[in-house]
Amino acid sequence: MNKKRKAFWLKQLHQWHWVTSAICLISLVLFSLTGITLNHASQISADPVIREHQGELPAELLSALAEQKNGQLPAAVQQWLAHKMDLQHTSGEPEWAADEIYLPMPRPGGDAWLAIDMTNGTVLAETTDRGWIAFFNDLHKGRHTGAVWIWFIDIFAVASLLFAFTGLGLMMLHAKRRPATWPVTVAGLVLPWLLIVFFMH
Repeated sequence: MNKKRKAFWLKQLHQWHWVTSAICLISLVLFSLTGITLNHASQISADPVIREHQGELPAELLSALAEQKNGQLPAAVQQWLAHKMDLQHTSGEPEWAADEIYLPMPRPGGDAWLAIDMTNGTVLAETTDRGWIAFFNDLHKGRHTGAVWIWFIDIFAVASLLFAFTGLGLMMLHAKRRPATWPVTVAGLVLPWLLIVFFMH
């Protein structure tokens, strides 16, 4: 490769390498730390906080529910649940039955559900909070996070691949002046496979 072409690729790879490193920096720290906490999940104790909620749906809202057989809860019911019972994230689609409406409300780091008795309007709900470590572990896994976070993980993964491949390109351009480049790179490639072959049975 002549000097002019090499200089061009050095400039391009450096540009993309620092851009992707800036994009990935915080997320790499987050996913690395939660990788450790997930790897030692059985050794990290956590006492979930469970809260029970009980209320009675106003007659006009119960009548509105009685007229509906499927789909999301009416907006007025969702607002009442948020203001009167401190229940958020009730926009999911519940299970509709003649005598009861049941809505699961899983979320990162916890769980929740509510049930509405259609005969008398009694609302029973329970929320479970497993703490911040569980919250970030679920973010790592994309568990109950919704479409926006899933898209973020995919974009982060692509940026991480670009970060890795531009780093590989820079190593290739500098390898002649750094003789340890390829032995170390090969070691990084071989080591995981050796662990898989000898220890993953």
